[in-house]
Amino acid sequence: MQRSDYLLSQLDVLEAESIHIIREVAAEFERPVLLFSGGKDSIVMLRLAQKAFWPAPIPFPVMHVDTGHNFPEVIEFRDRRADELGLRLVVASVQESIDAGRVAEETGRRASRNRLQTTTLLDAIEEHRFDAAFGGARRDEEKARAKERVVSFRDEFGQWDPKNQRPELWNLYNTRIRQGEHVRVFPLSNWTELDIWDYVRREELELPSIYFAHTRRVFERDGMLLDAQTGFANRGDDEPEFDATVRYRTVGDASCTGAVKSSASTLERVIEEIAATRITERGQTRADDRASEAAMEDRKKEGYF
Repeated sequence: MQRSDYLLSQLDVLEAESIHIIREVAAEFERPVLLFSGGKDSIVMLRLAQKAFWPAPIPFPVMHVDTGHNFPEVIEFRDRRADELGLRLVVASVQESIDAGRVAEETGRRASRNRLQTTTLLDAIEEHRFDAAFGGARRDEEKARAKERVVSFRDEFGQWDPKNQRPELWNLYNTRIRQGEHVRVFPLSNWTELDIWDYVRREELELPSIYFAHTRRVFERDGMLLDAQTGFANRGDDEPEFDATVRYRTVGDASCTGAVKSSASTLERVIEEIAATRITERGQTRADDRASEAAMEDRKKEGYF
């Protein structure tokens, strides 16, 4: 018998696993939705969903939980990409949640709408009766996300119990839920940040310009460079703004997402930087994760992404 030399690359293995997860969830659940912010991970998720059902269209909508404090480059990309693919885009607005009295706007220098997204997300899931929500979280990002199952159960209150999770053996997933419950699904669980960038290069995916080095008006707080252009971060008088050449490793609410100094203006240069770094993107650039040792886990228990 002739021995086969056919071997899958690391990206091929990850892609196949993610596509299997997406197809499994689409087959088992009635009303899935893909969370799409216009960030790099959700862009990769969108490409995987395209491949999972090609040549048919993606059979579920995409949803963005919009804080209203976004980077304009990312929102422009989000809308344009959804239009190009003919996707139904659901925008769940934190501002509408504030106006309706569902959440209260934070005040003070470190105020952010990031935590307020939880209520908006859970309300949107209930309103549209979504029973599975695809998210782009990866286990290498942060300790609480490393605890997540691929198909992660949420109770009727949308809450997550890290001590009571379902076993996942041999890529077999428990998809049983009762009315009112739902699951979060993380097809990128086993990917790393470098895998994401390598996949972007291989698939020739377009990203918002904010991911590449550019001159931006910023100010420094707690060792982080926060955006001063949009006005969403509450800069104090003792925090002077200045121009710097930066890029973003992750995008989110502009009030708490930091930039990194970088001259990497091309995909190849960004990949070189990512390959050399030993700090995760959330650990380096997300102020909301620095609130406490268990900041992310506390938010996830409440129903956060």
